[in-house]
Amino acid sequence: MAAYPDQVAAYVLHVRPYRETSALVDLLTLEFGKISVVARGARRPGSQLRHTLQPFNALSIRFSGRSDLKTLNQAESVEVLPTLAGDALLCGLYANELLERLLHPAEPIPQLFLYYRYLLNELRSGASIEETLRIFEQKLLKELGIWVDLSGCSEAYYRYDAGLGLRVALDSSSAHYTGEQLRAIEIGEYTEATTKRAAKKLMRALIQEQLGDRPLRARELFKPRVREVTGDN
Repeated sequence: MAAYPDQVAAYVLHVRPYRETSALVDLLTLEFGKISVVARGARRPGSQLRHTLQPFNALSIRFSGRSDLKTLNQAESVEVLPTLAGDALLCGLYANELLERLLHPAEPIPQLFLYYRYLLNELRSGASIEETLRIFEQKLLKELGIWVDLSGCSEAYYRYDAGLGLRVALDSSSAHYTGEQLRAIEIGEYTEATTKRAAKKLMRALIQEQLGDRPLRARELFKPRVREVTGDN
């Protein structure tokens, strides 16, 4: 049997039922990246794991197994934190699904673990959700080697096309972004509303190219909220 450390730092990304009383749990760990484990008996009445294995919870875990699906031997909460709610919850679910979809199993990215911790802390603190999410998306894409350095975008106009990447646009009518917007996005400067819109558009284009034809489930959760805020039908 493969040997792993007795204490591994982890966050819960997703939990789903498995057989009668167990659960399959996707975790983001500091040392091993994204892993999936079987939590045996986690859904039994009275099981402490029912409360411990909740999305966004910070855990100290012990697991074993040689296959891609590990066995969870122990899980303990390492800190009690406020529960995400409202828009912060929706953004947290979106971030979790991004990690599930874009990360390869058992590929350690320690810096991304720290970025995820920062994301959750910001969502719980009441910080600007839109800016927090854009910064996390950018960090994720950088760690995956997908991000394009925007600091050298000195031309007036640019466009991004799937399969072709970021290119100089001849004029504003064919452009998706200005060079000024792209340079601001690179350094996380979101003081202008136009930059915020441009960042959202660029992140979505880059992420969607990696996801393919299967949309994110979490995005569907945002639609009723957007209609509520804007009054759109």
